[in-house]
Amino acid sequence: MKPIYKIAAAALMFSFTSCLKDLDTLPLDHNRLVAEDVYATPEGYEGILAKCYGSLIMTGQTGPDGNRDVPNIDEGYSGFTRALFYLQVGGTDEIAVHAGGSHGTRDILFMNWDASTKVVSYPYYRLYMTINYCNELLRETTEEKLRDRGVYEALANEYEYYRAEARFIRAYCYTVICDLYGSGPFVDENSVVGENPNQRTRREIYDYAVAEAEAAADLLKAPKSNVYGRVDKVAAWFLLSRIYLNAEAWVGENEYEKAYQNAKKVIDDGSYPLDKDYRHIFLADNHTASEIIWPLVQDEDHSPGHAGTNFMVKALVNGVMNNYYPTGVGARGWGNARVKTQLVNLFDVQDQTFDANDIWGNNKKDKRAQFFTIGHTKETWRSGQAFQNDFNTGYASIKWRNVLKDGTDLDATYTTIDFPMFRTADAYLMAAETILRGASGSRAEALEYVNEIRDRAYLSGSYGTSASGQITDSQLTLDFILDERARELHTELVRRTDLIRFNKYTSGYNWDWKGSDGNAGNHVGKDVSAKYKLYPIPQDEFTVNPNLAQNPDYN
Repeated sequence: MKPIYKIAAAALMFSFTSCLKDLDTLPLDHNRLVAEDVYATPEGYEGILAKCYGSLIMTGQTGPDGNRDVPNIDEGYSGFTRALFYLQVGGTDEIAVHAGGSHGTRDILFMNWDASTKVVSYPYYRLYMTINYCNELLRETTEEKLRDRGVYEALANEYEYYRAEARFIRAYCYTVICDLYGSGPFVDENSVVGENPNQRTRREIYDYAVAEAEAAADLLKAPKSNVYGRVDKVAAWFLLSRIYLNAEAWVGENEYEKAYQNAKKVIDDGSYPLDKDYRHIFLADNHTASEIIWPLVQDEDHSPGHAGTNFMVKALVNGVMNNYYPTGVGARGWGNARVKTQLVNLFDVQDQTFDANDIWGNNKKDKRAQFFTIGHTKETWRSGQAFQNDFNTGYASIKWRNVLKDGTDLDATYTTIDFPMFRTADAYLMAAETILRGASGSRAEALEYVNEIRDRAYLSGSYGTSASGQITDSQLTLDFILDERARELHTELVRRTDLIRFNKYTSGYNWDWKGSDGNAGNHVGKDVSAKYKLYPIPQDEFTVNPNLAQNPDYN
């Protein structure tokens, strides 16, 4: 059993009810959340903390198909990483999602969504639900309340860490709201239960997320000293680096030096060194991977569901593929999405195709080029045909596999792969990018960071004896960094954010089906309105909260 499930399982024993009602952004009424007797034991508080973490990987209280957290949404779609995948990956140059059209996934693919597009709302509701769980923990873990309940002595050495972790998770959620929606309602542990929250500007949400992340960096446990699945100071440094890296895109402020300093802390601390093999990070025993700073812990027994890494595997493969290599889910793949040509073309031609005699790609130069191509066209379109619900138009991604490092095929109904929310390789690339954007590090340092990532990808240098994948200083440009981020981080829920930061999301760079109507011959991408740099606040919110104003050009 993975350690975090010792507390995650406890969380499921309590009778949680949804915090959402018709409006996810109302402060939680703790009497609705959970009975008072939960707070009578130290284990109860640990369970509430587990719920704060678990709400980002699980979809309900009784498994994948019942007692869901988020009402009025298909439970599988409501899972955080799956919902975020549609908005952060499905509308970019990485993946074409062809299933789920009734939820609005085609609108994301064609970049023509509006405030009523269902899938646009799914991360929004999940984020505010998680924020409210964190608020609940913070309200109920004051020293005064713990003493009144007679549990202070038992929790004295831990409860401040619980609070710091809840503040970190909440800060992360507000960061994603800042990124996706810009502005939004604001609730914290001091909000009045039952009152509609007021909206805060993007700048105000940004400032709050920064302040909370900075506080968490001081208060969290020392690096590598927490239970697996729970965050420590390194996670806070990573979060701060990501926030500051995007500050110019989000609020017009150059904070690249702060982004660099925090990324460098992650790297120099050394608690989460790069794993020796890139491919191990996305397998069923990736809890042994050294570089995952913050995992969303998942296994078949304790967190089965149709989101999380179960989605990452099944949506990107189909059942036939299991005849060629072990997917780890047998013939249970859904085949919901395929790879766009732009992502494939970031790799050398000789690395792009799948060899049935080399299922791990050991003979490839760049081991990150994990595509299945047998029976597939490279193109995501067919001549003379409109966009098709056809998994075989476009390569499949086999980056995620529900197998063990030793090759053991789990052949399971649900995956046991932890989702790597933060990992050290991203810190290397953030540090390199900030230097190229003017931070105080040297170009030689930036080049060293990039080449370390590429050595690992090619299993060269200190990682193996294969031919080197290193680049020269003349090749090190911001455009190269953007491409390298796609090679390293594709399907890890950051691509839209990256493209916006590089001013290549709505215009200046196009990809399959961007700005299309989906008709035959219209697969070539084109520029779209700049309004799509933000998603709209879900239309249903305006029927219950008169304090909200919509994002520009979505009224």
